[in-house]
Amino acid sequence: MSHKEKGQVEYVESGSGTDEKDTKANGFYNGEDGGVAGYDRAYETKLMRRVDWRLLPILGALYAISLVDRVNISNARVAGMGVDLKLNIGSRYSIVLVVFFIPYFLFELPSNLVLRMVGTANWLSFIAFAWGTVMLGQGFVKNYQALAVCRTLLGFFEAGFFPGCVYLVSCWYVRYEVQKRLAAFYLFSVLVGGFSNILAFALMHIKAGGLHGWRWIFIVEGLITQVIAMLAWFAIIDFPDKAHKKNNFISAEDAEFIKRRINDDRGDAVPDMLTLKKLGIHLLDWKLWSFAFMFMSTTMPAYAFAYFVPVIIKDGADMRILQGMGYSAGKANILSAPPVISAVASAFTFAWIGDKYRMRGPIIAIQALIVITGLMITAYHKNNGVRYFGIFLGYAGCQGNIPAILAYQSNNIRYQSKRAVGSALQIGFGAIGGIIASTTFREKDAPRYINGLWVTAGLQFLILLILSCNTIYFYRQNKKVDTGELTELEGQPGFKYTI
Repeated sequence: MSHKEKGQVEYVESGSGTDEKDTKANGFYNGEDGGVAGYDRAYETKLMRRVDWRLLPILGALYAISLVDRVNISNARVAGMGVDLKLNIGSRYSIVLVVFFIPYFLFELPSNLVLRMVGTANWLSFIAFAWGTVMLGQGFVKNYQALAVCRTLLGFFEAGFFPGCVYLVSCWYVRYEVQKRLAAFYLFSVLVGGFSNILAFALMHIKAGGLHGWRWIFIVEGLITQVIAMLAWFAIIDFPDKAHKKNNFISAEDAEFIKRRINDDRGDAVPDMLTLKKLGIHLLDWKLWSFAFMFMSTTMPAYAFAYFVPVIIKDGADMRILQGMGYSAGKANILSAPPVISAVASAFTFAWIGDKYRMRGPIIAIQALIVITGLMITAYHKNNGVRYFGIFLGYAGCQGNIPAILAYQSNNIRYQSKRAVGSALQIGFGAIGGIIASTTFREKDAPRYINGLWVTAGLQFLILLILSCNTIYFYRQNKKVDTGELTELEGQPGFKYTI
């Protein structure tokens, strides 16, 4: 093999007299728009596009199903499940929401450990098929207790999917490529989830087999999950160090190229085994906890909107301040879709800006402020049309901050073992956000949920507070690197935090 590896160009020594225009013409690339300096940009772009099309669509499709399967209970509720299972008694509806998140929180880190051992395709397709089976079974429950058991099992099987996806994506891309990719697969799933409200509207009208329409929501969507999970086994790719061994997706040489560019960017392409000692060290890093609390604070409104927007839109019969918007069940499900679809365009725009200009904090702050604005409009404006616009803003801000905060952590930590722990901890705290959403939006506060909306707003202020503290710390640490006071950050010379 020659001294110049495939896809890599020779560096131009400083002071050689070659100007920037000439170096670019000769194939030298300075990495200014997200790649890694020193690589043939055309080759790099072509290879990473191939990775994009193989990795992101199938993860997005499966996570879309995951989101639909965990939140379609709100569609079923307004379609008659609430009456049939008497979910309006006490806190039954909140309880069946909460029980999902307990195993979802507990089993995320163990799942990430299994993921590495058994392979991404084997593990992710298995747990997807399992939760699809549980979802199908939900269509036949006869009482509230059986529904609660199904929701618990659903949380157990879904626990490993999202942190596994985030861990996998973060291992394929360099730091300033990752937010667009996380946004692409996540927001695709959100978009499909938005259209699922329309699918639920169609399914709730099925009367076949003597089953009410809400049961067909679970049955049909469970079957769809099972089919996609089986197809996913053939499509999901593994980590870069293993991907060339299955289905000839990429050659061993291409895999080495991808690992080399990651090493040049942050030096953690080679997996390091997660031991109990490393687990303890990683969990003592306060930054992981700050990222986790930020993620909790943005997933809380995401779950709240998913679970309660159909109720806010449906309940009530007039426009008095204490009433909901007064639409029928069918219209409530249909009107729940447009805010989700609009949020996808907004969130991906912010993700593109964040990667292009290599910033995270300002993007997160702006979207948190958008959430607060939307919440206050929905809570207090007397005009239903304006309140509905507030839902658009709330959705846009919280959904956009999910990939933004995931990328914020990914950019500011190193080592694959730390990524495994960090993604599980961060997304586990997202489950706590779901618990907060399920318990603060109380049945007795329906349909306006003023208390829940204020708790949600408070968590957005928490994001801004943590973000401010992190920004000050990151700025000072980067300054110490610039002045030579520190020789390395996160165990790597030349590494700097992304602010």
